Parts: sequence; C-alpha cells; structure tokens
Amino acid sequence: MSDIDAARARVPGAFRKPLPVRLRRIALWTLFASLTLYCLWAFNFSPERIWEGLGRLGRVLSFMFPPHIWTEWDAFSEILEGLGETLSMAFLGTLLGALVAFPLSFLGAKNINRLNFLRLGSRRGYDIIRAFETLILALIFIRAFGLGPLAGILAIAVSEIGTFAKLFSEALENTSKKPVDGIRAAGGSRLQELRYGILPQAGPVILSILLYNFESNVRSGTILGIVGAGGIGFLLSDRISAYKWDEAWSIIFLIIAMVYLIDWISASIRSRIIGSWTPPK
Repeated sequence: MSDIDAARARVPGAFRKPLPVRLRRIALWTLFASLTLYCLWAFNFSPERIWEGLGRLGRVLSFMFPPHIWTEWDAFSEILEGLGETLSMAFLGTLLGALVAFPLSFLGAKNINRLNFLRLGSRRGYDIIRAFETLILALIFIRAFGLGPLAGILAIAVSEIGTFAKLFSEALENTSKKPVDGIRAAGGSRLQELRYGILPQAGPVILSILLYNFESNVRSGTILGIVGAGGIGFLLSDRISAYKWDEAWSIIFLIIAMVYLIDWISASIRSRIIGSWTPPK
C-alpha cells in the first residue's frame, strides 16, 4: 500500500482524472439524462400508455390469425403483380441511381480528382442529395407524375445518386497505389491507370454496395407503395384500411419471404465474386 500511495503522490493524474475532465464528464452525463427525461415527458411516455398499447396490439394481432389463403387466381395474381411491381421499382431505381452516380463518384475521389474545390464541392453535393428522404421524394414525384410505380422509381433513383456517389468514391479512394504505379512505370496513360489499376480493385466493392442497396430498396419500395407509389405496399395499405387483417398478414409474410430470397441470392453473388477476388499486394 505504501508503494501505491507513493506512486499516487508522484503521478496523481494516473489514478484520478483531472478536475476539468471530471466536470466535463459529469456535465455530459447530466445533459444526456436531462434530454432523455425531457423526451420521455414530451412524448407522453408512461407505463400505463405502453400497457394499453400492448393490449390493443394484441387484439390487432389476433385478427391476423389464421392468415388468409387465396383460393381464387384473380385475387392472388393481384398480389403477385404488386410484388413484381415493388421488385421492378427497386431494381430500376437502383440501376438508374447507379448509372448516374458512377461517373459522379470520380469527382469525389481524392486519388482521381486532384482539384480540392471540385472534389469538396462534389462531396457536399452528395450530402445535399442524401439529405432528402426517399419518402419525401416519393410524395414530390407523386405530385409531379401521378400515382404509380414511376414516382417510386424516380424517388429511389434520386435518393441513391447521393448514396452511391459517396460510397463509390470511397471505394475508389481505398485502393492500392501499387498497380497504378506499375502501369505508370510501364508508360500507361492516366485513363489506363484508372481502367486497369483502380477499377479492378474497386469493382467488387461497388458490386457489393449495389446488391446491398438493392435489398434495402426492396424494403423501401414497400413503404413507398403505402403513400401511393404503387407496388405491394399499396395493396397492403388497402387491406389495412379495410380492416382485412388476415390478408394483411399474408401479404406481410410474402414480403418477408421475397426480401429473404433476395437477400440469399445477393449474398451468394457477393460471396462468389468477392470471395474469389484477391486484392493486390
């Protein structure tokens, strides 16, 4: 104990944080606790309200069982058409967003665009586009182009432009310089450095980003359909509004199955491509 006391006397900072640090930490925790309590009060969070809500939720869930089974092809074909619309909407929106974002991503990559003002301006442009939520864009495009999948496709595409451009530019930046140096030493042009030195490294990462965002956009397409952008979300909203909870549950189950299937397929594609890709040393 004497050795510890002697060490504490020599270097007190090693055993106890300085007073300003302790005060700052107390202030931060106090602010966090105050903000949490205020939010709970402002949103009328109470055990009684939660208990009543759980009771109503239980009644709603009881209406969903047993799930509805379609016995007529006309009724079931409408559901399949809605699933197909949602899938097509996600695919086209992802594809259009990627086609526009891919060339824009070169402007934001530090190892390609050496002009700071242009690169930083491009990145801020990505941020501005990503600031618009897909649901807000869908409401705007529904006003402009009317109800239907077109509004959902455009909403997904515009939203993905900012996301893809940012992620693609980061994938281009995080590549090894050694292949580029080798092409340059062999007398290759700047375009050849990009084509044979950078893109083969960034390609698998870009493909992985595309597949993951496609999965995400399938789920987003369901939400967009609820606000009028077509697809299975519109049919789900219609069944809920009509209190056909058994049909709503069956539609939800089909959506889950579709998302799971897409996730499995895209994971298989990613493992095949990225698993067989060896980064340059």
